[in-house]
Amino acid sequence: MPEQHTAQELADAVLAHPSVARLHGGAFGEIASYFPGHRITGVRMSEDGPVEIGVVLRLDRPLTETVDDLRGALAERLGGTRVDIHVSDVDAGDDAPEAG
Repeated sequence: MPEQHTAQELADAVLAHPSVARLHGGAFGEIASYFPGHRITGVRMSEDGPVEIGVVLRLDRPLTETVDDLRGALAERLGGTRVDIHVSDVDAGDDAPEAG
């Protein structure tokens, strides 16, 4: 099924970006592509609308730069299809203050 292959390719491309901590399905898991036996969380594709990507980003650079990078790279892969990036959360990583 070509849609499955494309959704997985998009997920892999997003996860390859150094500022992406992980994919995210949104508040209610609504950003996902469903296939027999499994789903790809964080990527939703439709035949007549934009591709939606849900991510958790690292705070290693301005969020808008990372979103612009992702949107441009994915739109290029998709032949100019609109790509909506939803930043669901941020990952402060090791920079988070320690409790104590």
